[in-house]
Amino acid sequence: MEKTIYNESNGLWYELQGDYYIPCLTVPAEEEKPIGIWGQRHLRHIKQERKALYTELLTSGRLNTYLADINEQAAEQMLLLTEQMAEREGVTEQLKAQDQMQWVQRMNNIRDRATEIVNHDLIYI
Repeated sequence: MEKTIYNESNGLWYELQGDYYIPCLTVPAEEEKPIGIWGQRHLRHIKQERKALYTELLTSGRLNTYLADINEQAAEQMLLLTEQMAEREGVTEQLKAQDQMQWVQRMNNIRDRATEIVNHDLIYI
């Protein structure tokens, strides 16, 4: 028996593994982009909760690009929400100069709320 064969009807190569021919399949190469913390969180979520989406993205070669886009959107939304909440609640550089601990407490609260919003809107969907 030949080690590899080519099937002209479907255009696939097959490799002999024991008594069976197994198709030689590869995942298409994709551009490597950093996925960041938000992308990693979303990756963990889709691996556990949305396995069909994860498999489709992985086999199509679009997983890394998809996660990099999610990371970019989440980072932008986080920055925008933090700035808007701080402005609305009067957390300014003047407060930072007058009472640093109060400023830190309020900014941490704002950051935590913005993180929850981003998680709900983009990461755990």
